[in-house]
Amino acid sequence: MNKKPIVGITMGDASGVGPEIIVKSLQNKYLYEQSHPIVIGDAKMLKRAAEVLGIDLKVKEIGPDSDFTTEYGEIACYDLNLLSEDLPFGYVSPEAGHAAYEYLKTAIELANDNRIEAICTAPLNKEALHKGGHVYPGHTEILAELTDTKDFSMMLSSPKLKVIHVTTHVGLIDAINMINPERVYKVIHLAHETLSNSGVYKPKIGVCGINPHAGENGLFGYGEEEEKIIPAIRRAVEEGVNVVGPLPADTLFFRAQRGDFDIVVAMYHDQGHGPIKVLGLEAGVNITVGLPIIRTSVDHGTAFDIAGTGKADERSMLEALRQAIELAPKK
Repeated sequence: MNKKPIVGITMGDASGVGPEIIVKSLQNKYLYEQSHPIVIGDAKMLKRAAEVLGIDLKVKEIGPDSDFTTEYGEIACYDLNLLSEDLPFGYVSPEAGHAAYEYLKTAIELANDNRIEAICTAPLNKEALHKGGHVYPGHTEILAELTDTKDFSMMLSSPKLKVIHVTTHVGLIDAINMINPERVYKVIHLAHETLSNSGVYKPKIGVCGINPHAGENGLFGYGEEEEKIIPAIRRAVEEGVNVVGPLPADTLFFRAQRGDFDIVVAMYHDQGHGPIKVLGLEAGVNITVGLPIIRTSVDHGTAFDIAGTGKADERSMLEALRQAIELAPKK
């Protein structure tokens, strides 16, 4: 009989909507039937979020020596107690940025010690993270460094579309310079392995071009498709991977969401994020592919403009938790 996985939920930036969407999500009994959810953060911030939401919340504070099993009706919090009670909503805070880093670092340590089977992250604010002394582009890069992972990628998943990225949090000019055949080949293989491992037989992979119309045989751009992408696709095809491209991005995403492809390889951040978010922020989930541990995340930011109002939509967090449970190793 499989044991229910323990899922560590990092609070992210507590000045944003993270605590609220966590508290809202953990009112869902299904999560407790399928897993043991553990929040890694500050218990006082969960209690504050419950007050905002008008929820009568029972928080069980736990630590390194605690039993990590949970029951519906209470929220277990691995309490790091890093934040001031008067932390303001909706502002960039070095204190909150540092805490967000420490929550994630602790989650990785717990995963490495086999105390939790998966990590689900609430959003952090990059400016606050930097001001808190941790200069990373985002969650993905922290996870990669702290797990000593060299080949990784961001995958966005929604019910109709999956997208994996060759580059992510860099400027467009830098992204184009960073794209090379080896990186494109590795991301194609990450896509193939991830979907194959999830039960998709010979997943169909479509690869975006960089330029309009995928360069149209050199008409647009400076031969980037021929130099940077086509050699990677040829190499993967020779190894039996079901991949085609480079294809014009403006039609590839339409074809993928109607079912022609199982996943799209996007060359840069906005090329891949835009189509997913058009389909609905509430349905999108961010999955870091290539790590030794399962990590899922909401596909939205800290929403400082509505933090503390109780208006935050928890559906992306719920979907991220469901996928973390589904992907987590069962013992």
